[in-house]
Amino acid sequence: MELYKTIGELKKSGYESLSIKDELRKNLIDLLRKGQEPFEGVVGYQDTVIPQLQRAILAKHNISLLGLRGQAKTTIARLMVGLLDEYIPAIEGSELNEDPLQPITKKAKAIIEEFGDATPLRWIHRSERYTEKLATPDVSVSDLIGDLDPIKAAHLKLNFSDEEAIHYGLVPHSNRGIFVINELPDLQPRIQVSLFNILQEGDIQIRGFKVRLPQDIQFVFTSNPEDYTNRGSIITPLKDRIQSQIITHYPMNIDDSKIITRQESQIEESQKSMVSVPVLLDDMIEELSFVARESELIDQKSGVSVRLSITAFENLIATAELRALKNGQSKTTVRISDLIGAIPAITGKVELVYEGEQEGALQVAHQIIRHTIRKEFLKTFPSPEKLSKREAPSPYDPIVEWFGNNSLDLDNDAADEEYAEKLLAVKPLIKFINDFMPRAEKDQMPLYAEFVLHALAEYSLISKKSYHGSVNFNDMLGSMLS
Repeated sequence: MELYKTIGELKKSGYESLSIKDELRKNLIDLLRKGQEPFEGVVGYQDTVIPQLQRAILAKHNISLLGLRGQAKTTIARLMVGLLDEYIPAIEGSELNEDPLQPITKKAKAIIEEFGDATPLRWIHRSERYTEKLATPDVSVSDLIGDLDPIKAAHLKLNFSDEEAIHYGLVPHSNRGIFVINELPDLQPRIQVSLFNILQEGDIQIRGFKVRLPQDIQFVFTSNPEDYTNRGSIITPLKDRIQSQIITHYPMNIDDSKIITRQESQIEESQKSMVSVPVLLDDMIEELSFVARESELIDQKSGVSVRLSITAFENLIATAELRALKNGQSKTTVRISDLIGAIPAITGKVELVYEGEQEGALQVAHQIIRHTIRKEFLKTFPSPEKLSKREAPSPYDPIVEWFGNNSLDLDNDAADEEYAEKLLAVKPLIKFINDFMPRAEKDQMPLYAEFVLHALAEYSLISKKSYHGSVNFNDMLGSMLS
């Protein structure tokens, strides 16, 4: 697109003004006809949220994204910038990004009257047409809409009734752009009232000024349903003026969750080359969030953000990296014991109900890890609980019998060679894995051996005791007697 320098050149080019909603609609239609993805990078919403969002844009609606924390609401709003034209023209000297063919302020009209077709233009990139404001209780009407500016009036020697004495807020400055208010319920009701006119009529009112500025803005609001009871609410008349409310959700399956985690986690290249993450641990990190979202000890109204999986994955990598550095190893593989690194990610990301508070955040985190091990174990191996109800011998019996005469101490920081040597020495355990996982790679045998031991401890077939930096596996009866 040629960037013309004056209004006269723009008119000769046949340029036609579009409202931002028409612009978003036009560009969305173009992308859909080309078979391109307009919200690339948003995973798990292809059949739910994205179609609703596209319908709202086609209908030229202001949008409210309602969902728990960590559901990509702000990310979606920011990706809408990609549906804007790359550049749009504005009057040079205009404060509010005004359309050269449809000026709205007294100042812009005066500039055109003075220069005519020679009125200079400036071109605004789409990245400059996005404004985001976090709603907090201290936000005022003047912050959003504007107010009289006595200093400006005195400096320009203007009468207080002059339109140019107004200091415009964030909303007018977002003219011809996307304006996002995050956590809308946190905005005080009297401030929410100030948005009525601009949503319904497209104009603003500032104190007693007889000024009508028809604003051209795409509004996107985000909010958490929990906010309606904890901190505030969206007042009914404002909700009525927001045409489309779209409800977001957490990933519905492990595969989508894994893609999000890998996409959002901040892993250094040096970590990627040093630490290998087996599929088992990849799945378990995601399973932590799913287990937490089912836990009765966690406040489900508050939600369990996808950031839990992201930070847990980062911590998992860091735990393995730290062990490798201590042992002078250039490469290592993540172990089950490395899941202790995920504990800070869990305790910092969940809100507990009363029963959970009684248990304590640390114990709840350990419980989530234990339940994750049990859940993941049953995807590959037979349930020890069901086998115990049968008279036939259990495939777990040889392992349990081995621990009747032996015990196993695993140091969390042991070098890979020592770790593998100790686990591979439990011959019944290795035979069990070969029977149920004949395709398991030889180098991952220690990992699955450790996994089975932790799981059998969770099903009370053997005992497990954690000490500072190590774990002891032993016979259940002998452990009880001792």
